[in-house]
Amino acid sequence: MAGFFKKLFNAITDRADVDWDELEANLIAADLGAKLGTGITDELHDLGREISADDVVNVTRKRLSKILPDDKPALAPRADGKPTVILVVGVNGTGKTTSSAKLGMWLKDRGHSVLLAAADTFRAAAVEQLQRWGDRLDIPVVTGKPESDPSSVCFNAHQRAIEEKADFLICDTAGRIHTRHNLMEELGKIRRTIAKQDPGAPHLTLLVVDASTGTNALNQAKEFHKASPLDGLILTKLDGSGKGGIAFNIYEQLGIVPRFIGTGEEPEAFSVFEKERFVSEVL
Repeated sequence: MAGFFKKLFNAITDRADVDWDELEANLIAADLGAKLGTGITDELHDLGREISADDVVNVTRKRLSKILPDDKPALAPRADGKPTVILVVGVNGTGKTTSSAKLGMWLKDRGHSVLLAAADTFRAAAVEQLQRWGDRLDIPVVTGKPESDPSSVCFNAHQRAIEEKADFLICDTAGRIHTRHNLMEELGKIRRTIAKQDPGAPHLTLLVVDASTGTNALNQAKEFHKASPLDGLILTKLDGSGKGGIAFNIYEQLGIVPRFIGTGEEPEAFSVFEKERFVSEVL
């Protein structure tokens, strides 16, 4: 049982009376947010009887399952043979570059051809990190000169992806502090540059969020969504923490669905998001 539900169990088990305020506080502390936490508490209260720990878990899981839409279809190559361009965004420290590489491997393992673009040009270590991942996973990485324009790296990578008829191009962008206006504006420039060779690109923009950061992850999602409309989340650092409630809070407020989850450092510790499995195992 994940840490989240274990805490809920302890809040109910062997108690003569339910401390409703404590229960609601525990739900909110699990990053579900005040609205959802209160809604679950009210639903339990409305049962009109003495509740058990199993009631808490079952009602919470049922409520969470209803919030998110059905799982998205697996990523597949485009029918017209042109590359699907995926923009990976996020702040430093969330596992953005590692997630870009892991996503590349996930696609490659399913028989798709992939290119990686090292567009985090202001941090030499990020380019080197992606190159190391590319070497390790045998995925080509397109780079530019140090501190070169990230848009030009993405443009050149897109050009190569078109020429080589790659199925997917994954652009690892600079780790942005979501409160820095100029860096967020640069994301818009990257989008416009990529669209020059394909008006529909980028086709998927994924925000990498550290699931353990709670409300801060929600704030990041809000700001990134303004600068570069998001299509989904990659939730990282879910290994053993029992966290992840922020995914439901982000969806309720912004309508952005989780698409992938990262549970460790190894490339295999990455999987497509499955709602029912996530609710039962992670939360």
